[in-house]
Amino acid sequence: MSDIVNGLGRAAAYGALGLVLLVLGIVLVDLLTPGKLGRQIWQERNRNAAVVLSSALLGIGGIVFTSIWTTYEDFGKGLVSTATFGVLGLVMMAVAFLVVDLITPGRLGATLVEPEPHPAVWVTASCNLAVSAIISASIA
Repeated sequence: MSDIVNGLGRAAAYGALGLVLLVLGIVLVDLLTPGKLGRQIWQERNRNAAVVLSSALLGIGGIVFTSIWTTYEDFGKGLVSTATFGVLGLVMMAVAFLVVDLITPGRLGATLVEPEPHPAVWVTASCNLAVSAIISASIA
């Protein structure tokens, strides 16, 4: 029975850490795009913003999953490792966003919140997922 209670405690701690990283991902995408992200998605129903945010959340989720799956025996070390790799993923996604913005015409953030679908959204989303795959592979 103590194994179950111990497992629940660890799952709750990793779950809480994962939620914090996801919230940080939302804040990061909100900072990189003009306007309020919540308004763009929930009020204006902007698919561009939703695809970019979704890809960032899936990417962070993948990094957190991989980090937990391959975690250290030591619980504290595993939590720190998961937090570190999660933050690294967020930073690398932001850097990738800024690089794509630099090498493409126009302002990427403004393009992503246009009301009409834009191909740059798929490039940005793919970049988020590629960065997360690279970070996830480096964990294992």
